[in-house]
Amino acid sequence: MLTDRNRVLLIIPAYNEEKSIEAVVDELREDYPELDYVVVTDGSTDGTPGLCRNKGYNTIELPINLGLAGCFQTGMKYARREGYSYAVQFDGDGQHRPEYINAMKEKMEEGYDIVLGSRFIGLENKMGGMRSIGSKLIALSVRLTTGKSVTDPTCGLRMYNRSMIEDFAENLNYAPEPDTISFLIKNGAKVAEVPVKVRERTEGESYLKPLNAAKYMLRMLISILVIQNFRKSQKQ
Repeated sequence: MLTDRNRVLLIIPAYNEEKSIEAVVDELREDYPELDYVVVTDGSTDGTPGLCRNKGYNTIELPINLGLAGCFQTGMKYARREGYSYAVQFDGDGQHRPEYINAMKEKMEEGYDIVLGSRFIGLENKMGGMRSIGSKLIALSVRLTTGKSVTDPTCGLRMYNRSMIEDFAENLNYAPEPDTISFLIKNGAKVAEVPVKVRERTEGESYLKPLNAAKYMLRMLISILVIQNFRKSQKQ
């Protein structure tokens, strides 16, 4: 177990991120050595696992593809086992920027359970089209169902405290998605946001093409507005 209970772990899900994962992890190791990380290779079919092994990265290799939920839960189980106080959802495609982790931790220490990165607070960010519309609709649905305002529920840069680490490690239905954030808020989790910028993806191909993005947003809206009314907290 760690002796410093305030250490931060970056959980980096990686499915076929051979072209980008090296730059992501090398930046962390060279410029942010105070941040711990674990790469969870999610049954990748390209050279991601071999690259991580050859570079000596801290890696958990999943033999099959579990999807983001199972992959992230694996990282949360690791965070719980190793005694981390904070865990960060951090993309392996190079879009998330580690320079914001300290500000997220400072906000967390004010007494929050989850701190979200927001591309829409105080900073100019370029995100348009279906994704921007969908994000605003999801934000509206969160406010309607919880009474709380979240400006950027679809940003994947998120920090969780020890209590949330325990919840995600134990509960199979806690996917790291906006509908789970909404559900946790509804059940008392204290959530804050800090302004962030994200990089453009330079390698690989985003899953969220226009059609997939539309399907994703619709699924999130249905989950938040309808399904979560029947969803029970695992603590009950």
